[in-house]
Amino acid sequence: MNLWFRLLLMLFRRPWRKPVDGLASTVIRLRVWPSDLDLNRHVTNGRYFNLADVGRMDFVLRSGAYRVALRHRAVPIVGDTWGKFRRELRLFESFEIHSRILGWDHKWSFMEHRFVSRGRVVGTVVMRGLFRSARGTVAPSEFVREMGLTEQPADMPKWLTDWSNCCDDMSAEIREKEQQVAS
Repeated sequence: MNLWFRLLLMLFRRPWRKPVDGLASTVIRLRVWPSDLDLNRHVTNGRYFNLADVGRMDFVLRSGAYRVALRHRAVPIVGDTWGKFRRELRLFESFEIHSRILGWDHKWSFMEHRFVSRGRVVGTVVMRGLFRSARGTVAPSEFVREMGLTEQPADMPKWLTDWSNCCDDMSAEIREKEQQVAS
């Protein structure tokens, strides 16, 4: 329920938040609530991924990506996520989520969500996802062009392309094991 409240609050504030360019970062401010905590009394690792969803929705709405998705009758699909945790967030601590596009390739768009408290990055969630319609996947290059972006952002870092390749390898391995079980 906590995440629904945060999502509704973000949607309620939307009319007062300025639109952003598709390559800009968006920032939302949140606070740690008791339902975010694990037995160690800090934000549970899984909650970072849920909170990144709220940051991603803010980015999609403010960047105009939702308009492109509506035109294509496409829905966002998260393919893979990865998290890096550097410092804990404690009860009632305020923090920000800085969301931005890291880049895209022939199939996937890559986003980063940095969790910042007291000027320090306490955690990062990276996501690769796509938009899918009844006709199939909307090519990221077409999607960003319709958002008004005409150029690829700076080359993606090696760690990001390596991670994406590892995700592809894992998917291929899963498919292969499924075929072995089915036969």
